[in-house]
Amino acid sequence: MTQTTSSEVGARLRAAVRGRVWQRDDDGYDDARRVWNGAVDRRPAVVVRCADADDARTALLVARDSGAALSVRGGGHDWAGRALDDGGVVLDLSALRGVEVDPAAGVAVAQGGALVADVVDPAAAHGVGTATAVVRTVGMAGMTLAGGYGGLAGQFGLALDNLLSADVLLPDGTRVVAGPDGDAELFWALRGGGGNFGIVTAARYRLLPLGPVLGGMVLYPHEQAVQVLRGYRDVLATAPDELTVMAGFVGGPTGEAAVFVAPTWSGDLDAGEAAVAPLLRLGTPVAGGVGPLPYPELIRMFEAGAHSGQHYALGTRWLPTLTDDAIEVLAEAAATWPSPSSLLALHHFHGAATRVAPDATAFALRQEHVLAEVIAAWPGGDAAPHRAWVARVTDALAPGALPGGYPNILGPDDTERARLGFGANADRLLAAKRRYDPDGVLTAIASLGA
Repeated sequence: MTQTTSSEVGARLRAAVRGRVWQRDDDGYDDARRVWNGAVDRRPAVVVRCADADDARTALLVARDSGAALSVRGGGHDWAGRALDDGGVVLDLSALRGVEVDPAAGVAVAQGGALVADVVDPAAAHGVGTATAVVRTVGMAGMTLAGGYGGLAGQFGLALDNLLSADVLLPDGTRVVAGPDGDAELFWALRGGGGNFGIVTAARYRLLPLGPVLGGMVLYPHEQAVQVLRGYRDVLATAPDELTVMAGFVGGPTGEAAVFVAPTWSGDLDAGEAAVAPLLRLGTPVAGGVGPLPYPELIRMFEAGAHSGQHYALGTRWLPTLTDDAIEVLAEAAATWPSPSSLLALHHFHGAATRVAPDATAFALRQEHVLAEVIAAWPGGDAAPHRAWVARVTDALAPGALPGGYPNILGPDDTERARLGFGANADRLLAAKRRYDPDGVLTAIASLGA
């Protein structure tokens, strides 16, 4: 937008919405444009913090009418900063965090800006839960629409497998309910296709009985990394649905990289003790432990390493199995990372998540695999060595990796990998894009080449 157009759009929005509106010269603008990744420094023309779904529709229509680029912010946790568009209008849902839990019906209804914590905390108070990512501060909707790996994946499936329906604002301003009894094609596309087809203003999630889980984190010294990850691989080979285990590398007690295993057992606790025991004997632990605790407390483990304002760069690979070569790559990567705040994480996809047909949702990869996350984190300054490290590690993991990658971690330039990740579902997704957003108002689908 030109500055004149920007001023006009801002004035129209101030007069029309109940929420807050910021432009570049306003007090609070810099806070309003801040997202989780401190390395993102984009300057939208207007930020609209919606007070309700009506505000979202108004902002959408004003942006469309003005010809402005539109981006949508939920939790603001996307590392690539796609919630912000330089010179565009940001439709900010971060104030819409209301959640209603109905334990009798087994349903949680969450507004479009709700975080994982906003859902799991009240659910746990009623002895129920749903599948989520492993970080409490991630936006629930954005995490769900792309997939939602986490410690309950073996028992409950991905987060998107527990999405029951969604209230969606289409790019032309039409309000619809996507669900098996509503717009079934939109419901299919949302579950894995991300926020490319409309703006989710509320979503309904399946709740299942979930008492205390058995979990935690155990750290082993880096020099034992190869034997620990080989032992981890052996545990995954026979892990029941109730046991989903993360592993990888974090900064250890001495500041050097340590290899970790982080189990989540979501079944009978006595049986869980026996199932988790081999993970405690993979080497000589230097810190940590495992015990029973509420699920919301378990997923606090990674908060310290994922705090807002730090600078981040991410990369990813889907590994059909954790080979000896991949283990060597990861161990070397942890020994050479340019910042001790960095993280290498392995997520096991198995159990219930694999028992969904590849064409039942837009998320097509339903075979057992390991999702590798390569996360560089640093306080600021020169980003080059950190981004180079991410690229070097993801390239080294490429031999033997599955095509594509997890959409929430792929970068905006990973067009071909995004397409490959949707497999046989890619053409259907592109057809859905043309149907629901023929004018290309929402641009995240650009990763598919549309």
